[in-house]
Amino acid sequence: MTETAITPEQAARTAALEAGLSVQGLVPIHQQATLVYHLPAERLVARVTPAGESESMKRSIALARWLAAQDFWIVEAADVPQLISHGPHVVTFWKHYQQEGGHPPPYAYFLGLLLRRLHSLPEPPVALPAHRPLTAVKDAVAVSTTLTDDDRRWMEHRVQGLTAAYDALDFPLGTGLIHGRAFPGNTIWDDRRHVWPLIGEWETAAIGPREIDLVSTFHGAVRYGRRPRCIRAFIRAYGYDPQPWRGMPLLLQIRDLESLAPWIRRADAGDQDARRTLLYRLSTLQLGDTEAEW
Repeated sequence: MTETAITPEQAARTAALEAGLSVQGLVPIHQQATLVYHLPAERLVARVTPAGESESMKRSIALARWLAAQDFWIVEAADVPQLISHGPHVVTFWKHYQQEGGHPPPYAYFLGLLLRRLHSLPEPPVALPAHRPLTAVKDAVAVSTTLTDDDRRWMEHRVQGLTAAYDALDFPLGTGLIHGRAFPGNTIWDDRRHVWPLIGEWETAAIGPREIDLVSTFHGAVRYGRRPRCIRAFIRAYGYDPQPWRGMPLLLQIRDLESLAPWIRRADAGDQDARRTLLYRLSTLQLGDTEAEW
């Protein structure tokens, strides 16, 4: 079997066995931007990411452990061997938190509380990069086998224009530790100690403008039907409304483009559902439709 023929599930199984973990009952539980497999016998999950993201995953584990030491509400990294590579994949292990059936996921209000506390923490003793927008999508576009030449040129031009506009912005909240991809879907309930929201997926953590962590919730109102009352609750919990700020429309446009990166990678790997999603979203952007529901 060639390296590229190793599937994410095979990588998760092999890495778990290599780490001394049971794979009994292993099952996929998240197959969108990130591939996640539940290891029920261990109360852990295995997250499978491209091998090229090893450094960001290494940082995310170090940061998660520091945040846990600060008693921050975080999905904790497992105390097992980490960053096990197999073919084009790298595998990390995290604690699993059982979500009760029928119990709604944490509301946007709780994300507002989490971000308010996160943004009050000191800079961590982890060498985090400075936040740069659109890096992941720029890299994905450069190597994509799915995009046509016209689509690639359109994306490259769009990235260039948005990046230049971003560099001209002033950010009223200043800079500090940011999650980088903070939206309600990255929060879950903690069933191990008490029912309280936790936030995971720290590979995009950086030092950057705090507004970056706020924009995804507002993006959800535009593209995914998030209700106005959720937005109001989020603003109340965080204690600041970025909507009147002149940079907010630009950050929403950047978030539109950034959200395409995982779909490009999955489409290039042969996922036809991802390809259809990618082409639909890309067509709405090329038509200038800023309100199409995704």
